Order: sequence, then structure tokens, then C-alpha cells
Amino acid sequence: MNNAHEARRMLRAHRYGALGTLSKKFDGYPFGSITPYLVDHDGSLLILISTLAEHTKNIRHDPRVSLITHDQRDPHIQTQGRVTVVGNARLEPNREQAGLRYLRYFPEAQTYFAMHDFSFYRIRPVAIRYIGGFGKIHWVNMENYAVQPYPLIEQESDVIAHMNTDHQDALQNYCQHFHQCAALDIAMLGIDLDGFDVRADGKVLRFDFAQAVIDAQQARTALVEMARAAKQ
Repeated sequence: MNNAHEARRMLRAHRYGALGTLSKKFDGYPFGSITPYLVDHDGSLLILISTLAEHTKNIRHDPRVSLITHDQRDPHIQTQGRVTVVGNARLEPNREQAGLRYLRYFPEAQTYFAMHDFSFYRIRPVAIRYIGGFGKIHWVNMENYAVQPYPLIEQESDVIAHMNTDHQDALQNYCQHFHQCAALDIAMLGIDLDGFDVRADGKVLRFDFAQAVIDAQQARTALVEMARAAKQ
């Protein structure tokens, strides 16, 4: 696994980060704010923000941004892994399509989504700084980070529906085996080439695939292998 893959996995595992924008009001001084984000299939980041927010005003004036995320559960701030994304934030034109995936992960944002002054912006990375731990500090090769279109993107909804309807027992076993979480209310939220996400009793858990999967058949094989491991 290369550094780009590790960085993408870490980004997918986290739910929010500190967003840095360039202040319109204060002549380009850095302005920090906290925002939820979702890593889309291609590795870009989706954020849902209001036109009234200071960071939105900054982005509309200058699209250059950065976002840093880390494991918010780990108290050892200086030694834990973290990722900083440097990129450009642009208005996402396909609001409804973006909302379908985003709201599965952030259902509490439904109220904001219904408001006309909230829009999706897509951050497309141009550089990534990855710190995997002590002594593991790299600028990521962006060619390795980039994700080309793959069939699972279009097949995601069908895979999710199948798992949530027919394989609740497998989802429970995944949570117990890989996260030591005995949950009752479980639902798969999304699946991508790097892994999948499950909401377990209100908590979002990330599961990584051993190898990248690009279509539903490969996803099925990986999920079956993980189910077997969870039963052992």
C-alpha cells in the first residue's frame, strides 16, 4: 500500500475537519472553521455550506482552501496520523445527486439541505500532506491518489440495498469482529473501492478492503471473505 492509498483511507475514515479559507474581509488572512465532509468515490471532498457562512464568502472570492483531519478519538494529538488536503473548492452543480450520498452519512443535515441557501462545494485536491505517525511524513504523489471512474460507483445503491435487506447478520458480525461493537441498529451507508461504511447504533464505522474493488462482483467476494473471517 502506498502513501496515497493510506492517506485516502484515513480521509474516508473521518467525518469532519478544520477547513482553512482565505479571508475576503481581512485581505487574505487564513480563516479556520470546522466542517463535516464526505470523501466521494473519486477522492474529492464534498462539503455542505451556507451562503451566509464566512468560509463560503471566502471560497466564492478565492477557491483555494485546505482541510486537515485527524482521529478525533485519539488524545495523543502530536503522534497520531493526520491528513492535510490542499485544493480548490467549487460549487457542485449536481446538488440532488450529491445529496443522495451525503445525506446517508449525515442525515442530521437534511434540514440544511432543504434550505435554499445551503449548497454543496467539491474540494478537488492539488496536494496532500500525509502524516501516518512518528517519522512517517510525506507529500503524496497525486497521480497515485487519483481515482479513475469504476463500475462500483453506479452499482453502489444496489449493493447497499442488498446488504441492508438480506445480510443484517453479516453486518452485525463485521461490527463485532473488526470493531468489537455489538450493535443492533445497523445499516450500510456507502461502499467504494477502498472499503465501506456502516452506521451501528448511531456510530459510523469504517471497514477497509484488503485490496481495491472496482465492481459489485469484486465487492461481493471481499464481503464474503470478511464474513468468513468474522465468523472464525
